[in-house]
Amino acid sequence: MPSLKDASCEKPAPPIVKKEVPKVVPRPKTVVLNDIYFAFDRYDIRPKDAEILRKNLEWFKANPGKKVLIEGHCDERGTIEYNLALGQKRAEAARTYLIKLGVNPELLETISYGKERPFDPGHNPKAWAKNRRAHFSVIEEK
Repeated sequence: MPSLKDASCEKPAPPIVKKEVPKVVPRPKTVVLNDIYFAFDRYDIRPKDAEILRKNLEWFKANPGKKVLIEGHCDERGTIEYNLALGQKRAEAARTYLIKLGVNPELLETISYGKERPFDPGHNPKAWAKNRRAHFSVIEEK
């Protein structure tokens, strides 16, 4: 049996090369603008949703000049046309409230998706309540 002394390495070990460790780039913070919700067939801002809009105002103060798209959404009940109109009223109600709080109107755009983009695909009162909302999306600058 050969011993370890007899074993020879034909190739020397490769030299140790110090690699430069890349710097970790922190992930951008997720933008958190909370949705507000509406009662069935309504577009008025309820007190608890007014509080959410006041909290969203803090984001606008911390991000001057950033544009936001306010999306109006509805549940699946009602016609496409009716829900598109209702969704627009919901988006406009949120926009108007934010403007009254001091947000520059030029930074707020609205669109209605009616019932076309549900948050919850369910067909029950719990799902419908989640889908009657105004959603806020930051518009990325080009």
